[in-house]
Amino acid sequence: MTMFDESPSNAAEFTVTELSGALRRTVEDAFGHVRVRGEVGRLSRPGSGHLYFDLKDDKAVLSAVAWKGVVSSWKFQPEQGLEVIATGKLTTFPGQSRYQIVVEKIEPAGAGALMALLEERRKKLAGEGLFDEGRKQLLPYMPRVIGVVTSPTGAVIRDILHRISDRFPLTVVVWPVRVQGESCGMEVANAINGFNALPKGGPIARPDLIIVARGGGSLEDLWGFNDEIVVRAAAASDIPLISAVGHETDWTLIDHAADRRAPTPTGAAEMAVPVKAELEAMLANLSARLKGAETRLLDRKKDGLRALTRALPTLDSLLAMPRQRLDRSGDLLGKALAHNTANCRRRYERQASRISPLTLISAIREKRLGLNDRIGRCRNAADRAQERRRTRLDRPSALLAGLPRRLETGIERETRRLSDQGRRADAAIARLLNDHRRAVSQHTRMLASLSHKNVLARGFALVRDDAGELVSSVASLSTGQAVNIEFQDGDISAVTAGSASAARSTPKKPAREKAPAKDESAKPVRQGSLFD
Repeated sequence: MTMFDESPSNAAEFTVTELSGALRRTVEDAFGHVRVRGEVGRLSRPGSGHLYFDLKDDKAVLSAVAWKGVVSSWKFQPEQGLEVIATGKLTTFPGQSRYQIVVEKIEPAGAGALMALLEERRKKLAGEGLFDEGRKQLLPYMPRVIGVVTSPTGAVIRDILHRISDRFPLTVVVWPVRVQGESCGMEVANAINGFNALPKGGPIARPDLIIVARGGGSLEDLWGFNDEIVVRAAAASDIPLISAVGHETDWTLIDHAADRRAPTPTGAAEMAVPVKAELEAMLANLSARLKGAETRLLDRKKDGLRALTRALPTLDSLLAMPRQRLDRSGDLLGKALAHNTANCRRRYERQASRISPLTLISAIREKRLGLNDRIGRCRNAADRAQERRRTRLDRPSALLAGLPRRLETGIERETRRLSDQGRRADAAIARLLNDHRRAVSQHTRMLASLSHKNVLARGFALVRDDAGELVSSVASLSTGQAVNIEFQDGDISAVTAGSASAARSTPKKPAREKAPAKDESAKPVRQGSLFD
């Protein structure tokens, strides 16, 4: 007997495919509809949309798969670590020699599992600061546009619109969404982000306030408002947001992230807008109070004004002292003007005595002599310097025979510099002489302006006695005395007549004292007789 001898057997032979198919039919016939309770593990969502996960307990692991069309219809989405009840059929996967359950329906293993998941998610989001009271915004007192995120066909939107129209009619923009089901969370989040993305002044009015509303329901019905994407959208909203999901006893995670929570959708509408009639009554009350306050204020001001009027002095008492000061100033004005005129005349006479053409000419002559002396010294110094440079150049000329051109260039440069200095000295002397000439001209004009000839041109005359001395008073003359009267265009001789006492008995004030405020150059006073 050899090792390759085969023992006869009546067992049927199967191929691998035949055996795998037989096993699959046996499993599907025996377990065509089963409910499996277990914990979700190793959850995978590939790009195809199918869902692959494990169902496990403390002793075994069962592979599970849910197809794309079935997953999209689920109200509840499984998460890893959550205990669920999966309904489906058991089958095999010949490609990997394993069995799996094709899940058609899945639900949490009781409300406790959902509450545990909800609590875990709440703690996670709270740890990120999304529920902090410090980041929540104040609601606008008088919004112009309200955005409502809800179902357009439910009773919620009708209740909100009815309440707003009763309290304070304004513009309401509705963003229609599903309020339950698999796509509920995504649509609500997109609606909140869409309202925030609207530009101000665009074709669609940007709301000043957002209301997210839904009627009551079970925990599974409200589960879409517990989605993380909804909570994050509500927390990131720049527009103040009111959450009105469910009834007063219903709580969702969006209630924690919203700026305000309303117990009902109707309560959200009452939070959003005030009562117009109450506002009108309040405004009327405030207006009446304001008018009353204004009236009382005016009455107090009038009483205070009357009291102040009684305390004020009379007009005559207020003007008495200024009138006295004015009268005194008027009395002193003539004397002050005469005194000032005399002081100015003495000042002018002192200045005129100091300034004369001979003095100016002498000063100019001295300045000119000084400048000529400086010019001579500068020229002598330049000559001596040039001579010294020539001497220094002549001594080494024998040693520097090879550099005649450079020496000549240096000599020419120094010569030009000395010539330039001479020209600048001449220019400085010329400028100095011109300055002195201008100063002499100014002094000459000042002397001419202060000369008595100008006084004679205005109609005055100089009286000299026979000795040629100026006559300053009538008392110094005697009757029949010969005098010489000088005018602008010449002089004449005259003989005094009458007595000096008579002349002194009727003196006349100079024209300058008659009208000190008038301009004498505008209207000259007529010169009368010396003894009139």
